[in-house]
Amino acid sequence: MIGKKKWAGIVILIFTMMLTGCSSGKEETSQENNEEDTQTQSSSESHMDMNHSSSGEVPEELKDAESPTYEVGSQVIIETGHMKGMKGAEATIEGAYNTTAYVVSYTPTTGGERVEDHKWVIHEEIKEPGEEPLEPGTEVTIQASHMKGMKGATAEIESAKQTTVYMVSYTPTTGGEKVTNHKWVTASELSAA
Repeated sequence: MIGKKKWAGIVILIFTMMLTGCSSGKEETSQENNEEDTQTQSSSESHMDMNHSSSGEVPEELKDAESPTYEVGSQVIIETGHMKGMKGAEATIEGAYNTTAYVVSYTPTTGGERVEDHKWVIHEEIKEPGEEPLEPGTEVTIQASHMKGMKGATAEIESAKQTTVYMVSYTPTTGGEKVTNHKWVTASELSAA
């Protein structure tokens, strides 16, 4: 009788240890996944937190738009969130230009994670692009410095769009310093104020 109770206790103990081991493994996996999510989130947050102000200089060969949807000096609402505090901000149009705008993916020259689907790099900001718009999948060298580690980076064209691009200045909806001469947004990413 004592032997049966002893064996039953050992079986229960082993079973309990097995369950604890399984749940412990799940917790570790869950914790690892949470850490990865946090790293991905902070990577994209650091991209979103960057100050995208610029001097307002544009490539010499870039042509002013003749009849843009939004005239230079007009007030607009930004409908896109390329960076934190951008969506919903009231902005002033600083420039409007006809060009080909590209969505690109690249690894920063300063190291770090690959930037996927960055909007926008324009035709005139690519090294030796030729006359014609570039096709998706084309590998290029970026000449723009919208973000740290962008200039000189090798990028892949994800998509291309013949459009008017706008340079805008705005105060983020989250507060903080005014962003001046942000490059670039398209007409579909703006609405009248």
